[in-house]
Amino acid sequence: MKYLLSVFLGAASYGILSTIVVFAYGQGYKLGEVVGSQLLMGFILAWALALFTKWRERRLSKRDELDSQSTTTVSGIANKPPGSRLTWKQRLLLMAAGAPTAITGLLYYQSLKHIPASLAIILLFQFTWISIVVQAVRQRRRPSGPMMLGLAVLLVGTLLAAGILEQGTSQFNMTGVILGLLSAVSYTLFIWFSGKAVPGAHPAYRSAWMLAGALALVFILFTPAFLFDGTLWGGLFLIGLMLGFFGAFIPPVLFAVGVPRIGEGMAGILGASELPVAVMMSAFVLNEYVSALQWAGVAAVLIGIALPELLKRKRGKQAYHAV
Repeated sequence: MKYLLSVFLGAASYGILSTIVVFAYGQGYKLGEVVGSQLLMGFILAWALALFTKWRERRLSKRDELDSQSTTTVSGIANKPPGSRLTWKQRLLLMAAGAPTAITGLLYYQSLKHIPASLAIILLFQFTWISIVVQAVRQRRRPSGPMMLGLAVLLVGTLLAAGILEQGTSQFNMTGVILGLLSAVSYTLFIWFSGKAVPGAHPAYRSAWMLAGALALVFILFTPAFLFDGTLWGGLFLIGLMLGFFGAFIPPVLFAVGVPRIGEGMAGILGASELPVAVMMSAFVLNEYVSALQWAGVAAVLIGIALPELLKRKRGKQAYHAV
């Protein structure tokens, strides 16, 4: 259950981002500044956690050495903490796996310039079925019945919650639609790499190196002038800190913990927790109008998220009682 909750909370934190980004654009900040400051702050937070984890592991290792010789190798040299065993090949692999984090942010935030946030969210949410298709193709196995039922409820809920059925398709902008769909593909890759790239490494080290790769990519694409011209120390610092915490720090850490245990398909279902959070933030923070039909969609999304696990547990209990 804790691994399901980990992915749920990691995805839910993404729902806060669109509100912060809209505010940042309103303050006149550019795409490179928004994404760059987000990943910079996330990078700092992630490496602070990684260094603390390494210090804690070394402290525990030294304490174990004093208690007994069980942690000493045959040659008499103490074993290294698990996190320090990452090779440079593994580190580079994790940095490459972090690229979708940066790409998703760039595509999604850019789409917000062309289409309403409600439409951008629904396009990003196509990752739910893309994740399940990817897992089904990779495993050469059809998704389970509960997962398909949960996905169906989820898709209906997203259409309602995003307001597409009420607002129609007149607001479509082809550039924004393409960017939104590409962000869904990139987000799917992020979920997949979160579960497959060096899964044996400690989550703190995995997320730190993934963010290092994401930050490097953004700084290559956009010159980080905001670091030197004083922009960062204005309002951008607080914006970057909030985006970094909720968008670059929390999700990779929690995904690194949960995705390897629950699989990409279930992670895609739980990832839909972003939409209800985004709708609630729009209503209570931006004071945007949210209709009763949209709130019904939010409720349907929550049901769709919980349905596969509830049905799985119900079947497990029935099988137990049958025995």
